[in-house]
Amino acid sequence: MDYFVNKDSIVRSIWGKADTVLFIFAGAAAEFALNKAVDWLYFTGRLPADPLGRLFSTVEYARQILFLPHNQALAAIDKITHIHQGVEKARGEQIPDWAYRDVLFMLIDYSIRSFELLERKMTDAEKQEVFEVFRRVGERMGITGLPQNYVHWTYMRESHLQQDMVKSKYTADLYKKYLQHLGWVRYLLLRQVQVILVPNAVREMLELNTLPLLKPVLWLYKVTRFMKVDWLLKEAILPAGYKLQIRSLDYSF
Repeated sequence: MDYFVNKDSIVRSIWGKADTVLFIFAGAAAEFALNKAVDWLYFTGRLPADPLGRLFSTVEYARQILFLPHNQALAAIDKITHIHQGVEKARGEQIPDWAYRDVLFMLIDYSIRSFELLERKMTDAEKQEVFEVFRRVGERMGITGLPQNYVHWTYMRESHLQQDMVKSKYTADLYKKYLQHLGWVRYLLLRQVQVILVPNAVREMLELNTLPLLKPVLWLYKVTRFMKVDWLLKEAILPAGYKLQIRSLDYSF
């Protein structure tokens, strides 16, 4: 059967594990708070109202693209495009292409960063493969101005980080919402993940503590994963009401 992403792809390895997915969205949570187009997420109200629910709904769409047969993956991409078009119609404006590119670039960057932090260094070919999968998603969505290879993407990514972020009223409000939904302990854990994961430009703009207190905990986590009890730490990351969703993040394929 034909798939949008090959069964042996590194992308499936990245998005098939709960810990990697959670780290990807910890990074995206930081960068979304700074993105100049974050007002679009406030227009729908979904992200500030339920940031954890938004995480799991986004993961579900990503899973459909990455793990389902080709035609079903294309249908999932088209549904995402249709949802965005509906938001644009309701607001009477178009989401700028650079904002779409920003989201794709986040998924590429944090997929690589999270895997390397939790697993191992990736080869250039594997990084190109991650880039290629999300570039094809962007092409299907009709996003213009996409880079054609991983090297070109690295330059565009750096440019986006310099041009498309600002610390605004939305930044403070989103972090207030993260605290509200996570509680103090999990909120502090989120920020520590962001300290060791996000690019320097994001870390500096958010004034994240540069002391990586989480690194010893990561070592402990890798030990628990080896002993097959890592689910205990995973479930400690998010509130109890999300236990089933957290366990479903580990994808069997």
